[in-house]
Amino acid sequence: MIETFKPFLDDIADPSQRERTEEVLNWIANRYPKLSQRIAWNQPMFTDHDTFIIGFSISKHHLACSPEMAGIVHFSEDIKNAGYEHSMMLVKFPWNKAVDYDLLTKMIEFNIVDKAGVQTFWRK
Repeated sequence: MIETFKPFLDDIADPSQRERTEEVLNWIANRYPKLSQRIAWNQPMFTDHDTFIIGFSISKHHLACSPEMAGIVHFSEDIKNAGYEHSMMLVKFPWNKAVDYDLLTKMIEFNIVDKAGVQTFWRK
């Protein structure tokens, strides 16, 4: 388990939701070791050179993933084609459906490249 995210994970009451969330966070940490891990606004997130790359939150029905609005807009069709719903800021990974790690990879790598020169936490 990623120690940075342990307090967040420990607060998830449903064991299957905790396990899925931990699986996703560990997958990102292992695949992208250069990304920094932090909890901000009570949400686990990954950053690169102090700029936001991707963050997560949980709800009753899904693990919410936020690649910022630019990531949602850029991958809107891919998100829909993968069978997920999204808002302008969140992709909803239902608890009862597998996480599409190819889509997650695309969103993370898009933000790493697109925000390489960004010096603020959020896009302006």
